[in-house]
Amino acid sequence: MNQRARRLFGGTAIAPGDLAASPFRVDRDRIVSSPFFSRLGGVTQVISPGGSGLLVHNRLTHSLKVAQVARAIAERLIADGRYGGLLDELGGCDPDVVEAAALAHDLGHPPFGHLGEQVLDRLARQRLGLPDGFEGNAQSYRIVTSTEIRRATTIGLDLTAAVRAAMLKYPWTRHSYPEPHPRHLDPPPRGASPPPGDPESGSAKFGAYTTEVADLRQAREPFAGRIADWQQTVEASVMDTADDIAYAIHDVEDFHRVGVLQQGSVATELIAWQNEHAELRKLPDAELDAGVRRPGRSVERLRRQLHRKDGWISDDEAFAAAVEQVRHELVDGLLAASFDGSVEAEQYVARFSARWTRRLIGAITVVPDPPVRSGHVLLAPAQWHEVQVLKFVHQGFVLARPDLALHQRGQASLLTTLVEALYEWLLDPEEQARLPRRLHDLVELADAELQALDGSAPGPERSIQARGRAVIDFVAALTDSQAVALLDALSGRSRQLWTDAFVL
Repeated sequence: MNQRARRLFGGTAIAPGDLAASPFRVDRDRIVSSPFFSRLGGVTQVISPGGSGLLVHNRLTHSLKVAQVARAIAERLIADGRYGGLLDELGGCDPDVVEAAALAHDLGHPPFGHLGEQVLDRLARQRLGLPDGFEGNAQSYRIVTSTEIRRATTIGLDLTAAVRAAMLKYPWTRHSYPEPHPRHLDPPPRGASPPPGDPESGSAKFGAYTTEVADLRQAREPFAGRIADWQQTVEASVMDTADDIAYAIHDVEDFHRVGVLQQGSVATELIAWQNEHAELRKLPDAELDAGVRRPGRSVERLRRQLHRKDGWISDDEAFAAAVEQVRHELVDGLLAASFDGSVEAEQYVARFSARWTRRLIGAITVVPDPPVRSGHVLLAPAQWHEVQVLKFVHQGFVLARPDLALHQRGQASLLTTLVEALYEWLLDPEEQARLPRRLHDLVELADAELQALDGSAPGPERSIQARGRAVIDFVAALTDSQAVALLDALSGRSRQLWTDAFVL
């Protein structure tokens, strides 16, 4: 079987006569037709869609824009004569593959954004006894390979090996695959390190649960000998880079639209660092941290953090130039006038987004031997630093806001209570006949997976883990509003008897 055929089949049900129909386009259509894709319209990007109207991105619009950027990157690389041979050596770069992977990359994202990931991971490991916990990327892979049923004869979306491999931004499991595990590398790949303060918990980010590791191996088998076991495929690297670009640009755009990102506070921070950077660089870390609320110090902390984590690319001159570029484009440009909903304001935002997208896509390169903390596809140093500064603005002036923290603490409490209530329902022997059919099916699926994984006989431990995984799968598949409605029903607050059934 040649390389193209291996990338196509990889365990899927595509017959050789169907190749003219472009199996990667078929993958794209299957993803877009999935109810898991549709639900992303009701899932938080940063601000819950239910409370923000139509102005800000949700997970669906984010995924569509990542797919748009990813395809543009792939087409540009293919058209660039410098990279043709290298791309072939590394396993190929097909625009349809990267577009499909980008559309699928957030299918497993739970209600309430990254906060939901953190809450479900904590509950899965500490309350439900699941060593793998929860991770949004792993959940996306689980959906396309296990929990999404297309028809009676298939499980998952029956995607080609190439698209499944391109979804794997973190091609390892939490603890054990591959061996040696990438978290033990020095330095480890991005995402492979354990979370701060929890060294025994395995990698903070990973691409598949243990139950899907055989599928992961199969998807990546065509790339054996071309890329390291822990390294992204070129197509996964394109998708990951596109996700970074979309996140950096569109989240800044969103919070300008809703009036959260204010010119004065951002300008004060960036300009203070520009004026005082020589003095700030002399401060010891402890003194810098103690006065972090003073203007300019947060930018200096970012500069030092980049040196510690990404010394392979971090450069002081490039960092200073990136601060200046963001100050000029964002502070003196986009934020100079508040967003008032006018046609002129909409056009200005559109030009800002298009200008930055073109700038970043135009700075993409491909390298044969990337640093451990990078993929084969990466931004040029100047633009890499600009993305880091844009992300800093979002994190420092949006995610750190007390009003957002207040909102998110309520969402965390809601998810915790919902998981506990569903698990108690699942354990009630008198309620087995009245369980939601989806939840019952997910228990059976998880039990069968655990049995196939280790050959264990039915028993209390396997039953506990199967129920725990089923509850996590069930809750992760809800939209924000469905999670709220379901908890209202379980807590007796809802009076809408028959309309509550839509989540069951």
